[in-house]
Amino acid sequence: MALIRMDIQTVVVGGGNITSLVILRTRADGRDVQLPIRIGTVEATAISMGVNGAPAKRKVEGTTFYARITLRLPDESVRNIDARPSDAIALAVRAGAPIFATEDVVDTATLPDFGGVEEAERQHSLEEFHSFVENLSPADFGETAE
Repeated sequence: MALIRMDIQTVVVGGGNITSLVILRTRADGRDVQLPIRIGTVEATAISMGVNGAPAKRKVEGTTFYARITLRLPDESVRNIDARPSDAIALAVRAGAPIFATEDVVDTATLPDFGGVEEAERQHSLEEFHSFVENLSPADFGETAE
């Protein structure tokens, strides 16, 4: 399964009725998508602090994400440890390690880049207006008084 490099875009530390989230973003393979992951407030705080300087296939089941931490030991052997995504991300930011998501998770659970969608819509509207103005003629304004 292909892995896609992700970067932390935003960490939202919620409280009360507000959900905590970490939003990962990728720009790989021509994609510009966001992967929101709902996490606990404590985990959001741990990730935020890390960002600010302080064996099964990975998948999504319903709205639950599963993560794996891959450790390379001093003897160059590799160990995989199952973990919650929030814990894996918190460890990665503290260790300066890259974060990856499997391609199927990115395909299933990401959001489009809404900024890009808005810009495309704005550009389309400008093109329509430009075309309208280019095709105006005096007859479009009715009779003029002389």
